[in-house]
Amino acid sequence: QVQLVESGGGLVQAGGSLRLSCVASGSTFSINTYGWYRQAPGKQRDMVAQITAGGFTSYVDSVRGRFTISRDNAKKTVYLQMNSLKPEDTAVYYCRWSAIGRNYWGQGTQVTVSS
Repeated sequence: QVQLVESGGGLVQAGGSLRLSCVASGSTFSINTYGWYRQAPGKQRDMVAQITAGGFTSYVDSVRGRFTISRDNAKKTVYLQMNSLKPEDTAVYYCRWSAIGRNYWGQGTQVTVSS
């Protein structure tokens, strides 16, 4: 089992920044992919960004250039730096840990961007 705990969400004005963190514990190892997903009310959960064990990153078009995903394997932590936030970024943000045949989610953290 892998447990994931997200933090760093909150209320911010448009144009502001937030940094999300997700700490993994349990039966973890470094050869995994981390992902950040988000789900707005009434919508499906979509991938925002992900980072592989080798540090390769990918982003959804709507956040590329504004968000940065990074990881610290020693701390078993993945981060999402979110800059130039927009009201449409409002959602619950979830952390995902995945490896060969294994897939775990955090409980989510709310991000609200006011206009």
